[in-house]
Amino acid sequence: MSTAARRGHPPPHENGVGGHADDEPDEDGEEEEEEEGEGEVEDDEEEEPRLKYQRLGGSVPAIVSTDAAAAIAVADRMVALGTHNGTLHILDFQGNQVKEIAAHTATINDISFDADGEYIGSCSDDGTVVISSLFTDEKLKFEYHRPMKAIALDPNYYNNYRRFATGGLAGQVLVLTKKSWGGGYHKKVLRDGEGPIHSMKWRTDLLAWANDAGVKVHDMKTDKGIAFIERPKGIPRPEFLLPQLVWQDDTILVIGWGTSVKIAAIRTDSSQGLNGIQRSITASNEKYVDIVGSFQTGYHISGIAPFGDLLVVLAYIPEEEDRENSFSNSVPSRQGTAQRPEIHLVSWKNDELTTDALPIHGYEHYKAKDYALAHAPFSGSSNAGGQWAAGDEPLYYIVSPKDIVVAKPRDAEDHISWLLQHGWHEKALAAVEAGQGRTELLDEVGSRYLDHLIIERKYAEAARLCPKLLRGSPSAWERWVFHFAHLRQLAVLVPYIPTENPQLSDTAYEVALVALTTNPSFHELLLTTVKKWPPTLYSASPVISAIEPQLNSSSMTDSLKEALAELYVINSQYDKALSLYAELLKPEVFEFIEKHNLHDAIHDKVVNLMILDSKRTVNLLIQHRDTIPPNEVVGQLLHASKSCDKRHLLHLYLHALFETDMNAGKDYHDMQVELYAEYEPRMLIPFLRTSQHYRLDKAYEIFAQKELVREQVFVLGRMGNAKEALSTIINKLEDIQEAVEFVMEQHDDELWEELIRQCLQKPEMVGMLLEHTVGNLDPLYIVSLVPDGLEIPRLRDRLVKIVTDYRTETSLRHGCNDILKVNIQEKDILKADCVNLLVKYYHEARRGVYMASMDEEVTGTRVAEGSSRANERSSSLRALEIKSRTRCGARCCLCFDPLSIQDISVIVFYCCHAYHTSCLEGGLDLMKSNSSTQDSDEDDEGTPSGESRMRCVLCTTAAA
Repeated sequence: MSTAARRGHPPPHENGVGGHADDEPDEDGEEEEEEEGEGEVEDDEEEEPRLKYQRLGGSVPAIVSTDAAAAIAVADRMVALGTHNGTLHILDFQGNQVKEIAAHTATINDISFDADGEYIGSCSDDGTVVISSLFTDEKLKFEYHRPMKAIALDPNYYNNYRRFATGGLAGQVLVLTKKSWGGGYHKKVLRDGEGPIHSMKWRTDLLAWANDAGVKVHDMKTDKGIAFIERPKGIPRPEFLLPQLVWQDDTILVIGWGTSVKIAAIRTDSSQGLNGIQRSITASNEKYVDIVGSFQTGYHISGIAPFGDLLVVLAYIPEEEDRENSFSNSVPSRQGTAQRPEIHLVSWKNDELTTDALPIHGYEHYKAKDYALAHAPFSGSSNAGGQWAAGDEPLYYIVSPKDIVVAKPRDAEDHISWLLQHGWHEKALAAVEAGQGRTELLDEVGSRYLDHLIIERKYAEAARLCPKLLRGSPSAWERWVFHFAHLRQLAVLVPYIPTENPQLSDTAYEVALVALTTNPSFHELLLTTVKKWPPTLYSASPVISAIEPQLNSSSMTDSLKEALAELYVINSQYDKALSLYAELLKPEVFEFIEKHNLHDAIHDKVVNLMILDSKRTVNLLIQHRDTIPPNEVVGQLLHASKSCDKRHLLHLYLHALFETDMNAGKDYHDMQVELYAEYEPRMLIPFLRTSQHYRLDKAYEIFAQKELVREQVFVLGRMGNAKEALSTIINKLEDIQEAVEFVMEQHDDELWEELIRQCLQKPEMVGMLLEHTVGNLDPLYIVSLVPDGLEIPRLRDRLVKIVTDYRTETSLRHGCNDILKVNIQEKDILKADCVNLLVKYYHEARRGVYMASMDEEVTGTRVAEGSSRANERSSSLRALEIKSRTRCGARCCLCFDPLSIQDISVIVFYCCHAYHTSCLEGGLDLMKSNSSTQDSDEDDEGTPSGESRMRCVLCTTAAA
């Protein structure tokens, strides 16, 4: 009976192993039948196995068919298998041979990789040690002439001068290091004379080896021994049962020897070693070893390896007679009666979790020494649920001469299968969700669990699980779709119905969509589903037929309308879809119109589109005004029943239409005047100037109501009522500058008189008029019309400004002359002409024109010498006379009496000032008395000096 059976645990599991297993009858079959009933009773308490097993395939069967496996080592990327013939086979994890190295001529006893998996070392009974590069042709061979039993490469082999350790029957622990110069290797003996070296393992700076005396740990960094652990008492000799050493991590060494297991921890402390360990170093703060775990087994240990926080032990079950002899040091006497090896999963306290019997080929003939256990390097540990993280599962290789079995933790599918076997479907489903088990397991678990949830009326939960349980089975999906429809619970399943992988029949999708039209609470889901599902999955017509009868009913919702619009689009009924989109005010309706060229279909949808986005709608209507004429747009907007600012929308449309084509909306210009006045008064003047299609009287009424004064002025001016327009500017705007500009635009001399007349009613206006009429009206004439006693604000300042402006003008003329003089050398001809013309103009401007009285005109008398020029300039005189009337009002500028006195002659100057001859002569005499000198120059034409001295009194006074 096994140890597990003696301790009350179930007998070992005989795990199925891939490949050809032995079909021999079980010798304990009757006992198993007797205990079957007890097993059923304890079924609920049965623990789930932790490991599963599979034979290593690939090239392995062919290798062991002609040779026998002797040693194995596992690296991160490969497996090394040594045989009795001395060949080293490099395999991948599937057992396929990658490389073959003819290393030795006898049995390979031990194999070691460096940490990077780039170099491999092996030792053999032929007395040789061979170190080979796995990726180059580099190969080193060392001859020792005695069987070598153990080898360990420095983990950092390449960088540490290619250092390695080895040992054998000679009893020496040799450390070889490549010399830094001169080639060759330096050999150092760590230990000698303590018996053959049976096992050796190197981790970081720590080297552990086992000989006949026990296990020693050496610090290779300090080159000092750390501890010695004695060989357990009463165990077979090492040549019959090898000691097993394995580093669990950088500080934990696990030792399995015979029936004893010890876990040694490497520590750094000054306290004395515990548990009977002899410390070879006594200095403080040095490394030493403590045994943190120790127990005895009821079987021989053929291999040991870590399993997270547990241990995996390869157990060889000794025969009863050997057990009774307390594991004698002799070889078992009988051959062909050995039991199957077992894998025990135990804690550090020897608490067994599981025990599995392995159907190894030919196990009946093998001894404990014929088996080996190696594990792939791993860094993880089992999680709380007993499973391993993906990619972090440890692998264990159980080697016998003719068979290699790989053990690894059971995965999620194994866990699910075990749960199904015990009827725990809910746990199995949870495992499926976590581990994504095989399809057949999902089908089995899903079918049972869904039936259970439906019976419990947990429809939502059942629907949520369907994608995981039904997955890629179209028939299963369709069966459940119709089942949910029969239960009237299809709404909870629709979000989970797949549209591909698998794709269901069109009937299934149509049934689902029609079911969603029946209840307003499902309409939002219907809309989402219609948008989400590809339209090729189903026919839209049955769904449309189910929705259309509800269009005018109380059950019609916006979501249902939008879903119907989407279905119309799928069915290529774009006009109907457009109507619903416009009614729902969907922003994407404009792109929809452009995409499907639906401009002809928006005739009756202007109002909705304008409410949705007036700017885009106006642009659309303007671009297609030939298709949608303005009268149609205006009509819809005027009669809009929806609550919106239809007048503002109408204004936006008509304004854009006018800017695009002034005549396109001419029938609505009267309306547009009113809309501009209401929404955008600043645009009225440009519109009034441009358009000719509005009624002036109606426009004036609107402007009067809105108190838009400038617009009133413009309309009055266009109506010909300039005087009223002028009165409006003066009385309402009180803007003299605008009044002057208005009079200038009208080109009507009588308006100047009207302007003066109206300004005289307001003293402030008179002053402002004086400021703004320079160059248009004679300021003196305005002053002469001011009634006596009328106080004009700032009159003196304004008169000074007038005189200053005149002087500025004169100064500018002189400045121009000076500029011309500066450049006279460069432009002699041009300057000469300019100067002559200016001089001529100057003399002409200074000369007065004599206008005879009516009596003198009858007698034909003329002014001596100067009168000859009067006929030559008759047309100029008329112009001067008209302009003088404009500036001086046909009055003498000195006495202010009318010029048209029959017996008095008149002299007119080109500055447009006119004087009675007698008044001018008197004024000049007064100027003589105040002047010391007079200009005596004569003009070129010989004008008498008396006439040449005639000067305009006003201009001469201002110039002085």
